[in-house]
Amino acid sequence: MQMLQKHHLISRLSFCRSPKNPQQKIIKRVIGVEGDFIRTMGYKNRYIRVPDGHLWIEGDHHGHSFDSNTFGPVSLGLVHGRASHIIWPPNRWQRIAPSVPADRRPLLNWDGETEED
Repeated sequence: MQMLQKHHLISRLSFCRSPKNPQQKIIKRVIGVEGDFIRTMGYKNRYIRVPDGHLWIEGDHHGHSFDSNTFGPVSLGLVHGRASHIIWPPNRWQRIAPSVPADRRPLLNWDGETEED
């Protein structure tokens, strides 16, 4: 895998092993990368700085998703790739457009600037 950088990951879907069950593979949206400040949605802390070597990942269905709001930041070592297309079922076949919902963007980026700057 090529060297991971912020602009490669934010708003992408990552394919990784579940931190709770390494036999299970999950696909989640990357909300933040190391150094980002995130407002969580049910994690033990309301705000968190994503630690070095980690990502903050979330599913699209809050409250029904097994994601960082359940288990915290995910080690980059668990990431295996990036989802680029939906191929099943065939009637949903499409390229996945990179996006992060506006209310889920990091509060502060690596440079200390807010996302609105």
